[in-house]
Amino acid sequence: MASASLPKVMLSNLKTTLEMIKIEHTLFALPFAFLGAVLAANGLPTGRQIFWIIVAMVGARSAAMAFNRLVDRRFDAANPRTATRAIPAGLLSVQFVAIFTVVSAAVFFLAAAMLNRLTLLLSPIALFSVLIYSYTKRFTSLSHLALGWALSIAPTGAWIAVRGAIDSPVPLLLSLAVMLWTAGFDIIYACQDREFDAETGLNSIPAKFGIARALWMSRGLHAAMFAALTSVFFLTGLHWIGLVGIIATAGLLIHQHRLVRADDLSRLNMAFFNTNAYVSVILFVTIAADVFLLS
Repeated sequence: MASASLPKVMLSNLKTTLEMIKIEHTLFALPFAFLGAVLAANGLPTGRQIFWIIVAMVGARSAAMAFNRLVDRRFDAANPRTATRAIPAGLLSVQFVAIFTVVSAAVFFLAAAMLNRLTLLLSPIALFSVLIYSYTKRFTSLSHLALGWALSIAPTGAWIAVRGAIDSPVPLLLSLAVMLWTAGFDIIYACQDREFDAETGLNSIPAKFGIARALWMSRGLHAAMFAALTSVFFLTGLHWIGLVGIIATAGLLIHQHRLVRADDLSRLNMAFFNTNAYVSVILFVTIAADVFLLS
């Protein structure tokens, strides 16, 4: 009876883990990886490349999120907003999440090895980057940029996966855009934890500068993101479809900032989850359509 129930327990734990790491939010970064791959191939990458890029993205992000929940479990337990997460709530053991993290990292390394030599050689740096973010709030208010750096690896990593080299400034500018975008929306998200961060000694821009100034910094980062995307547009010789996507992205970011005010954070989750999911998808669909239809 016990052995028969073990697979059910493992499946239940796996389901809870996927909910804990919000596997669906891979949507934030995966379209940028696809965008880097499409621009690198100047069209459609091979099916094999697409498959292993997806595996690499899922493996790296799963390892990063599970590791974050591990190292932050005591802070999560103390914060009323996060106390119901799986580890502090007792739904998952530390051991199970640690094993899941290691397996996810192994999947990432396997995918990197299946792509090309440079991807494999750089994979430890990429994994270190996405894992170290979990510690940055302990010593710097620039942790938002560290998260941005972690996500920004996606487009350049996918470019390398297709070409085996960084032979253009395009993927670097695209990664810069992702880093600025991510840091900007992470500052907004951190506003809801300003008091908790200040009380517990965690570092964030809202905790250090206050919500009003933090929101202005977020706006500045998103304006710089628009400039980086504009540079990508001109360097790649895109046409009107890509331009429509970049303008639509600017509109979404403006809308995001109009939803959140220093004296009213009630629509913060709407600004964070809904708007940002659309940004990456719109950019991928429009720029990829531009490459396929007009190049």
